[in-house]
Amino acid sequence: MLNDGNEIFYSVISIWETEIKHINKGDLFPITGAQLKNFSDKAGLKCLEIKPEHTLLLSSLHYSEDAPKPHKDPFDRMLICQAKSEEMLFMTHDSLIPYYNEPCILSV
Repeated sequence: MLNDGNEIFYSVISIWETEIKHINKGDLFPITGAQLKNFSDKAGLKCLEIKPEHTLLLSSLHYSEDAPKPHKDPFDRMLICQAKSEEMLFMTHDSLIPYYNEPCILSV
């Protein structure tokens, strides 16, 4: 991320998820999707739109039986598929996502 030669993207999926969380739990999730988009744009990040190819990769994901608990977040699965399809790295701090064992996942 610190290399100026790298292009850094945010996903429209993250805007969608943020907006839903804000609508449902605004007192606990004060940032709106619009605010996240504005922050991301101001930071110079590029927006990655959803393509049909991204959704078609959902069936290729396999969650490890060795995971400590189930992973139920459909937004995260789509983010993985976007990274996989676009040959990008998906950086995450979510400890469950690496259990998909996809080379595009970078756990931080």
